[in-house]
Amino acid sequence: MAQSNQTRVNEFILLGLSDDLKTEIYLFVLFLIMYLVTMMGNFLIIYLIRLDSRLHTPMYFFLSILSIVDICYMNSTVPQMLIHFLSSRKSIPFYSCVFQLFISLALGGTEFFLLGAMAYDRYVAVCFPLHYTVIMHGGLCMALAIACLAAGFLNSLMETIITFRLPLCKDVINHFTCETLAVLRLACVDISFNKIMVTFSGSVVIMLPCSLVLFSYAQIVRAILRIRSTQGRRKAFGTCTSHLTVVSLCFGATIFTYMRPRATSSAEHEKMIALFYTTVAPMLNPMIYSLRNKEVMGALRRALGRVSEET
Repeated sequence: MAQSNQTRVNEFILLGLSDDLKTEIYLFVLFLIMYLVTMMGNFLIIYLIRLDSRLHTPMYFFLSILSIVDICYMNSTVPQMLIHFLSSRKSIPFYSCVFQLFISLALGGTEFFLLGAMAYDRYVAVCFPLHYTVIMHGGLCMALAIACLAAGFLNSLMETIITFRLPLCKDVINHFTCETLAVLRLACVDISFNKIMVTFSGSVVIMLPCSLVLFSYAQIVRAILRIRSTQGRRKAFGTCTSHLTVVSLCFGATIFTYMRPRATSSAEHEKMIALFYTTVAPMLNPMIYSLRNKEVMGALRRALGRVSEET
């Protein structure tokens, strides 16, 4: 399409997930429940880690940061989506769309880097248990958390700038949120460079943490295999199962979506994948880390015991 057909866009129309009113009401109820469960679950994780001194360790420090990121991540998209389910006109101002894309990309990227840092933490805990507290000291944990945030936000800034510098010919986004590939489809010009940059961005945000995860778990498996007792092996691997489950969910969905951006890819299929990592994954994270973690469940029981004693 020629660049002369460029339109000045002041707002975008989001097509959302459905145009059927009855379906949208059902979706509103479903995603409202998921939103409330996610908020309560992640706030509970943060509260328990802050309350219980037994959880004042590097692993739970990173878990509390992950919960904060999940809370902010879900709030960047879901409240607007809930409003649009009950609205006849699903619009978003241009600069609100820019900000939404920037924040969602930044928090999504930060989450992947955090999962890489958490894998390194598990590597040190299993492979160097006697030196764990010395290596993973408070200063290093804080530096890793800040580095994860900085990397996520810098990558997002780069991708947001190159996306919205394109001349746009349409103002209808076939998505429920302002998402990179959906916005790129509105461009008047060839987007080959942008597709390359999306792949490059995905390589940085996804493959670097993924490589750290694979390296860490390769070393963890080697260390576990050296343990002679079955109980010792089970205990060592048990400290990693929750993190490994979350890593598989987050990395799997996003690699499938972003590492192969093609013009022929289905917009509806992309919406379903995006729906998973913007709503389902943040809801599952606290469940996985609580239900599969004896220390968190123990902290919850102690907190409930204090409440019952006070009443």
